[in-house]
Amino acid sequence: MKASALLVSSALLLGLAACDTAKQQQDSGTNATVSSISSNAAASMEKNGLRLTPFTDSPKMPEAQLQLKSPASGSSVPTGSVAFDYDITNFQLTKMTGGMHAGEMATSEQGQHIHNIVDNEPYTAHYTTEFTKPIADGQHVVLSFLSRSYHESLKHRGAYDLRVVTVGNPATAKPLGADLTAPHLFYSRPKDTYSGADAKKVMLDFYLVNTTLSPDGNKVRATINGTEFMLDQWAPYMMEGLPAGQNTVKLELVDGNGTMIPGPFNSVTRTFTLQP
Repeated sequence: MKASALLVSSALLLGLAACDTAKQQQDSGTNATVSSISSNAAASMEKNGLRLTPFTDSPKMPEAQLQLKSPASGSSVPTGSVAFDYDITNFQLTKMTGGMHAGEMATSEQGQHIHNIVDNEPYTAHYTTEFTKPIADGQHVVLSFLSRSYHESLKHRGAYDLRVVTVGNPATAKPLGADLTAPHLFYSRPKDTYSGADAKKVMLDFYLVNTTLSPDGNKVRATINGTEFMLDQWAPYMMEGLPAGQNTVKLELVDGNGTMIPGPFNSVTRTFTLQP
């Protein structure tokens, strides 16, 4: 009888232990799910019907390099169209970029390319390493960077070039006074007009030089149609919920207190249009 009682007690203890283990595993799984949901929810920001979602899962190209051979940094070039000449390695212009986002946003049918930005004006896209571009006389800040086919910038150090170039007579050119070692914000996307499926998800992308973003440090304040979002990571953002017609984006580089960081390009406003 004693032996039978011991066996029954042992079985009960084992059953209780198994149930407790199963409960712990179930609780752990539940917590993991909640944590995952919370993490995903935290990644998106939603206000006034607008949703911004950062994404960092585009194809990585850490070996891609861009070097601007001419015009040389600090050089002067004749009045008129400026000739640009780049060296590019480990990156193929005109190739279509793969990845899950390639089919869900506006894409260039000509493939990967260079974004060339003068004085933070709207970029021009180029699909060859040599091209000419009309630039007005004067001193200018030129930013170049490599772009995926859906216009998302490559953001590592070797993927961009920033320099000052003077067009025309340097003796009469007004100095910019731009410190290229200071923090700078440049606008990239959105741009122009989006229609059909391209209007459902629109990418917001910008370029940073000499600074990083963090929850406790510098941020980009994005005001979209009057609604403000504070961006604390340098990534492209998918915008959803935008109305048809003209939309406005204002980007500002601010410090941890929300104060504008001085710089000629650190506040920029653009409009773009969505059509059915």
